[in-house]
Amino acid sequence: MSSIMPIALFALSEKLTAQEALSGIFGSISLATWIFLLVPQLLLNYKTGSADGISLVFLTVWLLGDATNLSGAIWADLVPTVIALAIYFCIADFVLISQCLYYKHRNFRERKPSVVSVGSEQEPLLTRRGSSDIGLPGSHRRRSSARSGFDRRDSMTKVLEDEEPGEDNAWVRNTLSILGVIAVGTAGWAIAWQAGVWLPTPEEGELPAASQDALGAKILGYTSAVCYLGARIPQIYKNFQEKSCEGLSLLFFLLSLMGNITYGASIICHSVQKDYLYTNLPWLIGSFGTIIEDLTIFVQFRMYSPKSTSAIDGE
Repeated sequence: MSSIMPIALFALSEKLTAQEALSGIFGSISLATWIFLLVPQLLLNYKTGSADGISLVFLTVWLLGDATNLSGAIWADLVPTVIALAIYFCIADFVLISQCLYYKHRNFRERKPSVVSVGSEQEPLLTRRGSSDIGLPGSHRRRSSARSGFDRRDSMTKVLEDEEPGEDNAWVRNTLSILGVIAVGTAGWAIAWQAGVWLPTPEEGELPAASQDALGAKILGYTSAVCYLGARIPQIYKNFQEKSCEGLSLLFFLLSLMGNITYGASIICHSVQKDYLYTNLPWLIGSFGTIIEDLTIFVQFRMYSPKSTSAIDGE
């Protein structure tokens, strides 16, 4: 490894400018981030056996944004790697939505019998109450509420044990995960550059006629940006309405933030010419515009953390 670094630095100084290298590195990190993006949320849903924390509207609009992004990439005849990544996005979105629908349907089916068996007018009163409840008004209500309270407490404990063994440990784990993704993206770019797979794109090269004339592709790009900007609003509202971020993976949104920052940085590092920025404006809006919304969700994670909830309950 130590012998590779001088060779890479020499190649960088001779064949590649720092601006081109940064553009490639940021782009590769963004690619690695998007590949691993949905894994934390998929694992959290699997561990808790629930998907109640994430908004299906959020995921559906996000899928619509990825679908229009794929359509625009195909229409504009972009490079195969961009099209392949857009296809991967759509497949990953579909997997997460399918998982959420499965858990919501399964949990609804499991809750339904307990609701039906709570009370029936034709069922004798003594059979609904245990023998120990006779002559104790309200004891059945207290027992059922206590039982449901224990169920909620057990589920909450399970979530906290899986997702938050300690706030400091969670942040350390998330930080290490992000650093790992950065390392993978950087190493991937270095290998691709040394192997000749990745080549810098000239700033003033002739654009293909398809990308010059495909107005529809640009419209799809702006539509995708609008979808990305609007997708998080239902999730932010859901968190605000429930005063909770339970069931959401913080690492999922951290990776989303890093992916958007590095993607926008890769475009800007490549060139700041007006025509180039105008061509990539839909993607810049879609990446940088969602940063504010991700930061809003981070604030909600802080405001609605279990620690502050337990403090309120203890008062």
